[in-house]
Amino acid sequence: MRCFKNIAQLIRTKRMNHPKGYSQSELSHLLGYKNGQFISNVERALCNIPLKMLRKVSEVLDISAEELKASILKDQEETLNNYLYNTKPSKKEKEAQASASIAPQYSATGTDGI
Repeated sequence: MRCFKNIAQLIRTKRMNHPKGYSQSELSHLLGYKNGQFISNVERALCNIPLKMLRKVSEVLDISAEELKASILKDQEETLNNYLYNTKPSKKEKEAQASASIAPQYSATGTDGI
């Protein structure tokens, strides 16, 4: 699962604490989007800021390039960890688990329940 929580938190914090107090809609429009839904989606960690917009976001919200970079890298690291270590079992692994669970059970007396 993709992670966008660090960039989401950074954008929301910077927008809300900005001296101009931009609404989500105002910020979206300043970035060239036609409706305010874009920043809402970013702040809810549903998506990331497109790379081509990073410089503009940095300028409008007074976010340093290093802050943006650090947030994006944290999200990328969490995304990689999610895919590498927290993934669901593959189809083969699921099939192997299923066949192991229906294998005959043997009792301690040596009979197989027959």
